[in-house]
Amino acid sequence: MSRELLGFATEVAPTYKKILRGTIMDYRIDTFSMADLFTIKQPSSAEEFSQYYNLRWRLLRAPWGEPEGSEVDAIEDRCFHVMVLDSDRTVGVGRLQFNTADEAQIRYMAVDRDYERRGIGRMIVTALEHEAKNNNIRSVVLDAREPAVGFYKNLGYSIEAKSYLLFDEIQHYRMRKNLRL
Repeated sequence: MSRELLGFATEVAPTYKKILRGTIMDYRIDTFSMADLFTIKQPSSAEEFSQYYNLRWRLLRAPWGEPEGSEVDAIEDRCFHVMVLDSDRTVGVGRLQFNTADEAQIRYMAVDRDYERRGIGRMIVTALEHEAKNNNIRSVVLDAREPAVGFYKNLGYSIEAKSYLLFDEIQHYRMRKNLRL
């Protein structure tokens, strides 16, 4: 474990108990239940990527009748991926895409509905922002679905503009956060 990783876990939430054993970080979220132990890591095996993509498809594409495979794009191998596990169940995913030398983009962010409001989304965003900082990225952008705008505002993101309407019904907003390096 690098000292930088330890600093990240401490920076994430000083009130969380850290158990540093995973690829990125593991920690207990004490705000809701002492029994909740989540692991956040980069998917590394074929099975982990299968679980990662399956959650993306189930939450972000299947509800609109999109076929399996539509959750994957041509630049997956050039991006930084994280997944959150509850034991062996994938309950959250997110991806950081590097747009330019100064800008990265959070994409394909999803948390299993049974696990919402337990700090998992915040864990994912914090891990992706940490990776952006490690790559000297100055700002992170994302296109938030309308119901998620408040979540991202609470994490320091600002709306720049309406961006697009996905599947002719899901309004997205371009949001940005400048990072302190």
